[in-house]
Amino acid sequence: MHRNIYRYVAINALTLVGLTWGATVAQAGIFHHKNKPLTTADDALASVNSQQPDKALFDRAMLALKKGKYDVARLDLQTLLNTYPDSEYQMRAKLAIGDTWFKEGGSAAMEQAESEYKDFITFFPNQPEAAEAQMKVADIYYKQMAKPDRDPTKAIRAQEEYRQMILQFPDSTLIPQAKQRLREVQEVLADHEEDIGSYYLSRNDDSAAIARLQSLIDSYPLYSRADEVLLDIGDAYAAQARTAQQLHLDAAARERLSALYTERAAQAYDRVILEYPMMPHADDARDHLEALNQPIPNPSKQQIAQSEAQEQSRELVNLKDKFVLLITARPSTLQAARTGEPLLTDPQPVLAPELVKEAMSDVTWAQHPDGKPAPTLAAASNAIAPANGTAAPAENMNASGNTVTPSATTSGDNSLQLQDVSGASSGTNSGADTSSTEAVSAPSSEGTPAPQSTGPAGNNIQAAGVSAAAPTSSTPAPTPASASTPASWPSAAPQPNGGLPAVAPKNNTPLPATQAPTEAPNQVNDVTHSGHAVNTADQSNTTSGKKKSPKPKFNSKDASSSKHKKKKGLDKLNPF
Repeated sequence: MHRNIYRYVAINALTLVGLTWGATVAQAGIFHHKNKPLTTADDALASVNSQQPDKALFDRAMLALKKGKYDVARLDLQTLLNTYPDSEYQMRAKLAIGDTWFKEGGSAAMEQAESEYKDFITFFPNQPEAAEAQMKVADIYYKQMAKPDRDPTKAIRAQEEYRQMILQFPDSTLIPQAKQRLREVQEVLADHEEDIGSYYLSRNDDSAAIARLQSLIDSYPLYSRADEVLLDIGDAYAAQARTAQQLHLDAAARERLSALYTERAAQAYDRVILEYPMMPHADDARDHLEALNQPIPNPSKQQIAQSEAQEQSRELVNLKDKFVLLITARPSTLQAARTGEPLLTDPQPVLAPELVKEAMSDVTWAQHPDGKPAPTLAAASNAIAPANGTAAPAENMNASGNTVTPSATTSGDNSLQLQDVSGASSGTNSGADTSSTEAVSAPSSEGTPAPQSTGPAGNNIQAAGVSAAAPTSSTPAPTPASASTPASWPSAAPQPNGGLPAVAPKNNTPLPATQAPTEAPNQVNDVTHSGHAVNTADQSNTTSGKKKSPKPKFNSKDASSSKHKKKKGLDKLNPF
């Protein structure tokens, strides 16, 4: 009894002590949760101490943005813009609205964020925050990039936006970050182009593969597999050299064509050794050159140092990264270089149709060299240099750098030349061409105009059955030396029909009068009747009109009717 009383008193005392200690702690605020103040990492103006209402709205919006309450943050920011148009937080509030859409994510939100950032750049183009807005626009497409085997539209847009940011804001502190993002985007685009070039190689389409891979190496020299791309280009040219040995040409032409393609393959292998000496396939390029009996170049110390710096800047891909790459839709950018200047403009692409034309020119040169040197390829493009070794003018170069020979029919002054109309000087001309005073006569061989007809004006039609007079010479009249000579043109006086000869048929004889058609003969039937009556019924009943022909007797076995009894038994199932 006493033990229970003591136990009860002890429990009450401990409870009282606990409650007293809890109240003390609560008053001290040890476990009380308070909102942490904003730092400069949250916003550049967070450390500004001010009691102004616009500052209070801005801080509340930034705090809501930090907690992920994007709609509340947008409402506060929009209230700040509408209520305090002269506030110093106007610019930051406008940029923060775009940040709310950007952090919310989703396709619709990203489109709205891009619109807000573009508006900010339009209203504040000279502010440092404009570079930040342009960077965010590029990051929108960077986050939406797909893998290299998917649609590259987002990656292409990201490349354009990063390039615009670097060119438009060269003094921004975000330039190093923008260049690195641009290298990563170009790594993804290069992977996409390399997949297409490899497909063409697997289909033995050498021209298409060379065009795609050459454009890749010209546009993305910092690609992590650039040595492999150049090796594939060399292998494609080596395959063309082997194909040249099987063409139906003479032995000398085949040797010249094969040597030409072998030299181009050696140029691609040389670029691997000189530009990427520290990459894995540099040794393979040396082996290919030895197999082709071509000299092996030696890279300089600067080239070796540059290639080594690029290779050391790339991150290693471990097993964890490969696993993450398999389960995510984002492309891998770990192999992108961390050094080197990315290209800010796209070079002239190499087109497969142009390479096919160049291949035809190579075959023509191999058959008829005529002492001309072999056509060579430039270092960074597949444009063939002129055979005579002189540079062609810019107006005679096509898109891929090939020389375009002007057409032989093109005149020096690009003026319109008159030509004889087919049949104008032959003996089959109609009379309208020779009897009209408005017709332009061809000049004679001495250059003087031929005499024109003296017939009445407008009398251009000859009599029926009379042919035009044939010229005395069967050779056509020569083309006038100058189309502007007044003697070769008709009179300047106003002529009927605009000075043009009237067009008429050769035979103008009127048609004879229309004759009435003759009557058709009587119709004769092919089948003759035998004279027997078709109807065997009694004709007396039909002619009198009083009696009708007897009806056939109804047979219930043949058919059934509602007026007669229906079939019964097996007769009901018998279809006959």
